[in-house]
Amino acid sequence: MTIRLFLLFICCAFLHSAWGQYQLKGTVYDSSHTYPLESVSVMTTAGRGTVSNGNGAYQVEVSDRDSIWFSYLGKPTRKFAVKRITDLNQFDIALQVPVTVLREIKITPRNYRQDSLQNRMDYAKAFDFQRPNLSTMTSIGPNGAGIDLDELIRVFQFRKNRSMAAFQKRLLQQEQEKFIDHRFSRALVRRLTELTGDDLETFMVKYRPPYDFVLLTGDYDFQAYIRQSFKEFKAAKGF
Repeated sequence: MTIRLFLLFICCAFLHSAWGQYQLKGTVYDSSHTYPLESVSVMTTAGRGTVSNGNGAYQVEVSDRDSIWFSYLGKPTRKFAVKRITDLNQFDIALQVPVTVLREIKITPRNYRQDSLQNRMDYAKAFDFQRPNLSTMTSIGPNGAGIDLDELIRVFQFRKNRSMAAFQKRLLQQEQEKFIDHRFSRALVRRLTELTGDDLETFMVKYRPPYDFVLLTGDYDFQAYIRQSFKEFKAAKGF
């Protein structure tokens, strides 16, 4: 009887939706990309929804299978597939809505470390995810070692495991890219090279360093890299 119940439980686990749920965040702006819009409806194909707050910010639960769209004053946008959204923490959108009455807006500077810690807390389940294996299935209780039933069930949730592993990889890549942006910033490059405009943008793309270099290099050597790269840039441009 116990085995039958166990097999029935496994079958139920298979039939249950195995797709991970994530929090999608962003800000809704007017057509000028300047002023946040309040009370914009944000809806998903799974039937969930929310509205943007006084700062234009929204947060809604989605899965990889979902699409979302926005609606303001009865005018909906096209649908955006969640799996094609590159940054789930900052999916901002501008609606074709003119803002005729402007209100005071307070802007606070972003703090990379606080944002990174908050991102880790928001997506702790994904960051901490590991595929089930023999070590995770083994538990030790009062009666000795045994098999963790929840972990055994996870072994057979193939789609959910693949989805979580892919999402974890995506979050880590985003975190690395933001760390590079933090250290290899336009403000720093502009200060060291005095480049502006298109030259600055070209330099930022051409000499963007890899993550491992940014992580392991001290400030002195990192700035030396920028200066040396600037010499090469000037030589190539014929400055």
